[in-house]
Amino acid sequence: MFPYLGLKASTNQKQIDERLQYRPQVFEFFTTSDDVTPQGLDHLKQMIGYVQKSGVERVVMHHPMKFNGQHNEVSVNPDTDPEQYQFMMNSSKALIKVAQQSGTQLLIHGGYNQPVSEILGKFGSISAGRKIVLERLDYFKSLGGSNVMFENSISPLFDFGDRLVESEVLKHHYRLCYDTSHGFIVLHGDNQKLQKSMAHLRDQIVHYHFVDSMGQFHDSLTLGQGAIDWQPLKPMVNRKATNIFEINLKDQFDCREMLESYEYLKKVWNL
Repeated sequence: MFPYLGLKASTNQKQIDERLQYRPQVFEFFTTSDDVTPQGLDHLKQMIGYVQKSGVERVVMHHPMKFNGQHNEVSVNPDTDPEQYQFMMNSSKALIKVAQQSGTQLLIHGGYNQPVSEILGKFGSISAGRKIVLERLDYFKSLGGSNVMFENSISPLFDFGDRLVESEVLKHHYRLCYDTSHGFIVLHGDNQKLQKSMAHLRDQIVHYHFVDSMGQFHDSLTLGQGAIDWQPLKPMVNRKATNIFEINLKDQFDCREMLESYEYLKKVWNL
């Protein structure tokens, strides 16, 4: 029943086992560049099978956040950063194939947190950079179909809360992941605008990252410790979607902050 107990871990089996003891209904793998090498992909497939055999039917892979210390931006320029571009494209295609073979989902970030000055320097305008992002997401959508989804960023290249971006997203019929903290930060901590944004995109959202924030920067707080007003969000969510609790952990081998967030949300939503 939504919201699910959704937990996240790396491909480290010790982390996975720590999560599985709580019998999550949704499991999300946080992958790195090491997980998309030939050896890494073999291990990832084994761990996906391991999680599925434990009884978890809903599995998501989070595309690697970084390559060579830089964010793995969909908007990367193939002329100025050819190695970064090849990694972004090849890793996306490889993981889409894994998702299709294993009956899982791949989550790709539409962007991370590129500052406006950097975007303008690279593309000349935000709209030009956004056009590149949408073209590449269209390509991944054509490859991945119902096995791929796209997550909102803090960067203006793919930030939910911006009505222009949301209108484009709806036109492209993307399957979406909505990260509540990213939306809240983009909207400068405005709860009413967050509610409107989540309601506006609700029908295309297939997965949520429930995470609290003070709305100023990427802080990834346990639910109830930030400034998000959770109670009014209950009617704004798509109850057909899945979810995880993407919280910063004090100890990567102890997911208590995720569990506390799940219990908090159930209490606030009277579930």
